[in-house]
Amino acid sequence: MNFTRWSARLPGTQRRAASRGTEGSVPAARGEYGPQPDHLADPVPGVPALEDFTVREIVGRLPGLIALVYGPEHRIAYVNEAYATAFGPRTPGLTVADTCPEAEELGLLPLLDQVLRSGKPRTVKSRRTQDGGSYTVTCLPVESPHLADGGVLVHAADVTDHAEAAERLRASERRHRETAVTLQRSLLPQELEQPDDLRIAATYQPGGTDAAVGGDWYDVITLGAGRTALVIGDVMGRGVRAAAVMGQLRTAVRAYARLDLPPHEVLQLLDGLAAEIDASQIATCVYAVHDPNEGRLVYASAGHLPILVRDEDGTVRRAEDPTGPPLGTGGWLHTSGTIALPPGSTAVLYTDGLVERRREDIDEGVLALERALSGATGTPQVVCDRLLRALGVTAEHDDDVAVLVLQHPARKGPDAELFHNAALELLGGVEAAPRARAFASGVLASWRFPVELRDLGVLATSELVANSLQHGTPPMRLRLRRTDRRLIIEVTDGDDHLPRRRRAETEDEAGRGISIIATIASSWGSRRTPGGGKAVWCEFALPD
Repeated sequence: MNFTRWSARLPGTQRRAASRGTEGSVPAARGEYGPQPDHLADPVPGVPALEDFTVREIVGRLPGLIALVYGPEHRIAYVNEAYATAFGPRTPGLTVADTCPEAEELGLLPLLDQVLRSGKPRTVKSRRTQDGGSYTVTCLPVESPHLADGGVLVHAADVTDHAEAAERLRASERRHRETAVTLQRSLLPQELEQPDDLRIAATYQPGGTDAAVGGDWYDVITLGAGRTALVIGDVMGRGVRAAAVMGQLRTAVRAYARLDLPPHEVLQLLDGLAAEIDASQIATCVYAVHDPNEGRLVYASAGHLPILVRDEDGTVRRAEDPTGPPLGTGGWLHTSGTIALPPGSTAVLYTDGLVERRREDIDEGVLALERALSGATGTPQVVCDRLLRALGVTAEHDDDVAVLVLQHPARKGPDAELFHNAALELLGGVEAAPRARAFASGVLASWRFPVELRDLGVLATSELVANSLQHGTPPMRLRLRRTDRRLIIEVTDGDDHLPRRRRAETEDEAGRGISIIATIASSWGSRRTPGGGKAVWCEFALPD
């Protein structure tokens, strides 16, 4: 800003201070601002012209805080009444550094140096002083014949009310975010279920303070007979509402999982429920089931990112189709797919916050995750942490991140002796029952179970096989499985009618098999098998 033009040379006038004869007054303001519009070029009779007002009169009455400093030491030339009211009167000729503590608080001394050197204006916004006031300060360069070394005009606008309102808004947003984070974390599993055949870890990290909390979730659900359901999903949206929808979907998944349905049927049910919960919010989800007897994951995806599996040699495979649209869109028949999970492999389920970046294709993020996974070894929790670091996820990340890592350990030595499988095809008619009892007795004895547990296992085998022979159809199969924690007995057949427990009357000759199983076993259940037919199973907890 040219102070000479601003303060001393308004169009077509001369300095009037002398003619007024006012001692100590500032000369009338004169300046040239470029060509004036025609209607402003000539004075209008009876209308005061701008040159009729002095700078002191104008500046002194402005509500903004104004100070004029000059020279490399920034000595005070003038402060207006608003400035003196806010910070106290200032003695002309003294330096800003010695007499203006507010300049130090507002960080103005370096700013004055920059303006004086560069000749360009500078502005700092919403700086706070020790008394709690907030100011936006603009410093403009000044030129004048009376300022040999130049000067700086300082204009400070009191924005305390705006700053306090902004702080109240930020505090409200922080409370809202903390509420959403608390709700989100409370709806996630507080402790993951750990199946016998898998090692699992998960992590959830909300977005940074500038990002609203989303609806990412994960879950691990034991289905019985050694099978495990694994879930990860992401509700599209932010804040408490997204977290609440997530909680409802997670609860529904656990309920549907108890029905032991195929993955695509679980997603089909979730799809209808999501539309009922909130038609304006959709969600992506992967639901997968691990069966240790099959060594694979059976999964279905509703618009979610693909599962990644790392083999023992470091090769990373990607689960491709089938993938349907997100939950809540309706009108789609989901299907299930499979991906092998052999011993020694690691699978990763994740939400888009891990791989999605602004101005970058999400496929690039998935490729980066594959590269990181190929070299990630260690426990599932270690793998989680390494993937977050490799993908650059920090506390200030701009999106929620959920990661679920599961490993199928390759057991060797004494540990492998705690895991065994045995199976018998049930051929023929009623003679299959005694063969099944003999087979179970021999297998359980070879596994060195206590006599009491062997007897219970043989009794459960007898009842399950008898039930299948009476109500099922071929092919029939008996499977025994032991882990380090339980004995599992399962019978499959070709009939898809599931048994149910009922109260047998005293005179009834049948109908007590399932009741006996429920009484002696730790748990029992049944499910339909993918190829048609059913499986009925029971479990016994092993003694410590």
